[in-house]
Amino acid sequence: MDMRRLTVHKAAAAAASSCNTTAVLFLPIKRPLTVSPHPLQKLQNPRPEPLEVGPSNIEATPPAPAAFDQSFQYKKCVSSILSCPNLNSCQCKDLLTHLTPHQFDSHFWEIHKYVDPSTALKFFYFACNSCGFRFTLISYCVLFHLLVSKNLDSAARLLLIRVIDGKLPITLRDDVVKVHKEIAVVLVDTCLGSEIFRNGIRGFDILVHVYASEFKSLGFDVAMEVFRILAGRGLVPSFKTCNFLMSSLVKAGEPEKSYEVFLIVSKESSPDVYLYSTAINALCKGGRVDEALVLFKKMENAGVAPNVVTYNNLMHGLCKNGRLEEAFRLKERMVDGGVKPTLVTYGVLINGLMKLEKYDKADFVLKEMLGKGFVPNIVVYNTLIDGYCRKGNLTTALKLKDDMILGDVIPNSVTYNTLINGLCKDNQIDLAEQFLNEMVRGGFSINLGTINSVIHALCKNLRFDSALKFTVLMISKNLRPNNGLLTALISGLCRNNKHSEALKLYNMLQDKGFAANTVTSNALVFGLCETGNMHEAKLLLKSMSDRGVELDTFTYNALIYGCCKGDRLEVGFKLKEEMAVKGISADIVTYNLLIHGLCNKGRMDEALMLWHECQRNGLVPNVHSYGVMIGGFCNAEKIEEAMIFFDKLLRQNIAPNSVVYNILIRAYSRIGNVQEALKLLEDMRSKGISPTIATYSSLIHGMSNVGLVDKSKSLLVEMRKEGLMPDVVCYTALIGGYCKLGQMDEARSLLHEMCSFNIKPNKITYTIIINGYCKVGSLKEATENLREMLSKGITPDSVTDNVLTHGFCKEGAVEEAFSLWDHMSDKGIHLDDVAHTSLVHCMSQQSEIENE
Repeated sequence: MDMRRLTVHKAAAAAASSCNTTAVLFLPIKRPLTVSPHPLQKLQNPRPEPLEVGPSNIEATPPAPAAFDQSFQYKKCVSSILSCPNLNSCQCKDLLTHLTPHQFDSHFWEIHKYVDPSTALKFFYFACNSCGFRFTLISYCVLFHLLVSKNLDSAARLLLIRVIDGKLPITLRDDVVKVHKEIAVVLVDTCLGSEIFRNGIRGFDILVHVYASEFKSLGFDVAMEVFRILAGRGLVPSFKTCNFLMSSLVKAGEPEKSYEVFLIVSKESSPDVYLYSTAINALCKGGRVDEALVLFKKMENAGVAPNVVTYNNLMHGLCKNGRLEEAFRLKERMVDGGVKPTLVTYGVLINGLMKLEKYDKADFVLKEMLGKGFVPNIVVYNTLIDGYCRKGNLTTALKLKDDMILGDVIPNSVTYNTLINGLCKDNQIDLAEQFLNEMVRGGFSINLGTINSVIHALCKNLRFDSALKFTVLMISKNLRPNNGLLTALISGLCRNNKHSEALKLYNMLQDKGFAANTVTSNALVFGLCETGNMHEAKLLLKSMSDRGVELDTFTYNALIYGCCKGDRLEVGFKLKEEMAVKGISADIVTYNLLIHGLCNKGRMDEALMLWHECQRNGLVPNVHSYGVMIGGFCNAEKIEEAMIFFDKLLRQNIAPNSVVYNILIRAYSRIGNVQEALKLLEDMRSKGISPTIATYSSLIHGMSNVGLVDKSKSLLVEMRKEGLMPDVVCYTALIGGYCKLGQMDEARSLLHEMCSFNIKPNKITYTIIINGYCKVGSLKEATENLREMLSKGITPDSVTDNVLTHGFCKEGAVEEAFSLWDHMSDKGIHLDDVAHTSLVHCMSQQSEIENE
């Protein structure tokens, strides 16, 4: 192709008149080769339109004859190197030291018709890799077209990929913003600028395919922009490439863009059945089923016969929208048209029926499918299993899994994930755990939601070891458990005294960069404080602060709770002050904890002061607050003050709970005011609050202490009627009442009744019975109860020993007392001061008797 003609200054022309006039045709390149812009795009700063691809049309001083000769020699050298079948690397290196990228660009364009593409490709790679030469984009595009023109598509594709991903050095204009658009434009311009490239549509197939596959990570907007540029210049890729792009867009969740490609292609030529089928699929995936039906009719009117894929796509769209009757009519029409249904057809229909919970019809279609000789594949089985799992029919779902295996269809990740989620919802946690273990052993891809479901179910069933195992597995696979799961697991581990495991899990999260949030961290802080492990709790608090995890009111409440429980109340108050300094507001829980701590120490005046401070700070006491104060006054034997707070609670329209009533009932029962205790019981019931075991045990204890053992015993019957099982405390209290009255047969009878209800007596129970027998002088029975106690593995304590020693001494049985002493010493139980005093007193009395 001829070079552009250049204008020269008259003075320069005169000076060069003695030279060959053709010298003006080979001027040195002054700036990059210019490509005509996209005809449909209006640039803000349009460049001069070139007549054709080649050197820039600029005014220049014509070269001297020597310069012309040199340029001509370089062009001859380029032509010589690139037209030979073998590459001379020495010549290449020498040539490249004398040429700029734009000078090479000019020579390469002039001689491209005569170049050997294979040699040119070797030259380009040698120049880039060995010499760091930066070819212009035009040079690369010319080479690309040359390779395609010689059917070297693989080499052309690889070259294009290396240009796009920057693996080859390239010279671009400074104003290029979007490289993909520049590549598309230059490829179009170089194609249209050379007669040997003008039929090279295959090159644009490669361009679109590369962006839609190798560089889909850039986003399909890039591929679409490239496609629009090509279509705008009348260079629509082949149907095959267009269909590939459309299908890729549908898979990427871009059905609108897919249909846009179809519309662009339709303007240029009549689509084939494959393009129609993909377009119908795109419309259906985009929820535009009615438009898909219209396009289907248009397709038939255009004389394009739909194939089974077309029908399947349309049926899938109808089923997805719940239009099953239309889908089945379409199937009948398909069969009438001579198109045979495939396994996919039946799978689509079964899926639609299962989603609408039409299980009987789905079963009918399945039988029809089997009757046609089709064997269900993994997709059909998974569809059926999913439907039955959602229905809650796990028996059928599990049978289908067995049928799969018998039919040599191997369950996949979808199968297992679906079944496990269904089993967790049905609380069949053993089988869910078994399947999850199978997935782990089989290397299946585990859905994050599935493993979360299993772990949650395991925590719910208090199976924290298994839950921890799967959580550790998740973390090892760089999967982060959700915050709710972590909080539930760490709380559960702490509640089950597995604090070391909880700490290990917490530290593992940190090591993996999965920092626990404030709520999860608080769960661990509370767990540690609850067991009195304040040292670890403080270390955890420091770790939280160092990592920037926000400390909140709950964090401090957990620490205050630990301090109060560990008899470090003053430290708890210091923490409250620290909260104020850090701008963290104390809440009602904070005050309840500190008031409770003061009440436990009997410091009721200070507790009242803190109560008033709480109200001054705008906090409203709750039922727990009142319960703490009432309990404090009751423990201080100030029942009147306790009742004043109880009345306040009622006036504030705060509903009392069983805890508050039990505190008062226990207080009245303890001082023997059974009448007031029973009034509170009736008041409880009138407010719809059911008595608890603690309620009855307090009443039984109170009544038994004042000798109302028969009424006390009737409460056991009443308890059972209300569905409450009397415990060892209830029985022991009643046994104590009978013992106090010396009715030892009744006491012993109650002991047998306890055992018949599988309620095991404890050392207090036996100590009370032994004491009862000693008081009535029945030392033999007392001793027998001691033996029974020991035979049941219940170890007596010093109280038991004191009671029995005192009984022997009372009856003057000094030898038996010393024998008991020896026996207890052998058991590792040592007498205390009371027992020693009793023995000394007994020996003194015995000595006096003997002297008399």
